Amino acid sequence: MQEIITTLDNNVLTLTFNRPAQKNAINQQMYAELAKGLERSLTDDDVHCVLINAKGDIFTAGNDLKDFLEMEMTDVSPVQLFLQGLAKMNKPLIAAVNGKAIGIGLTMLLHCDIVLAGESASFTAPFTKLGLVPEAASSILLPRIVGHAVANDVLLAGRSLTSAEGLSFGLVSRVTADDQLASLSAELSQHIASLPVDSMMKSKALIRDSDREMITAQMAKENIEFSNQLASDEFKQAVAPYFNK
Repeated sequence: MQEIITTLDNNVLTLTFNRPAQKNAINQQMYAELAKGLERSLTDDDVHCVLINAKGDIFTAGNDLKDFLEMEMTDVSPVQLFLQGLAKMNKPLIAAVNGKAIGIGLTMLLHCDIVLAGESASFTAPFTKLGLVPEAASSILLPRIVGHAVANDVLLAGRSLTSAEGLSFGLVSRVTADDQLASLSAELSQHIASLPVDSMMKSKALIRDSDREMITAQMAKENIEFSNQLASDEFKQAVAPYFNK
């Protein structure tokens, strides 16, 4: 089974999480496929817009913990290539969030240009609960978007945000009924892909390029601390209950 379904239709490249039985938890192969899709979008003139969505009733539960423990957190590891791909994206990136977006499921949204959410969507970053630290430059991007008070509540205390809260805090662009999310995301991505592509890319660059170097540098700092925490007793103790179930 393809755990990331990649399709190109009418200039929209869609990357779909397709591991619903495992709550779309992301493993190394999925990261590799996601990174490959983002890299393709940089140079493929047929790609005008990228949409990330998911099968099932949950966007993603975050990292597959068992697989994650075997990952090497190097600059060329699949997860790092995916994060770098998010930072380098030069074309519109849209996410359609159905159900829970946990960990990387939340932090990847900070790099999206438009985030659509179903009414039942929620957003959680349980890094401290797992003895870890923020990643994907979320330590600077989330405070910028939702404000320091809410970001601290999410990143330090592990507060979950509802779709309505995500909309009010600026994390989410639009909220729709769960059964309308797929049609809305398809319609919007097709609309954006139909617009003049050079104009769209230059507009995105004007909006985002001034932050690109800072985002990349923050990702590198986070990766060092994240790697250190992966080797810590805190992390081992925090994840032990998940494997003892």
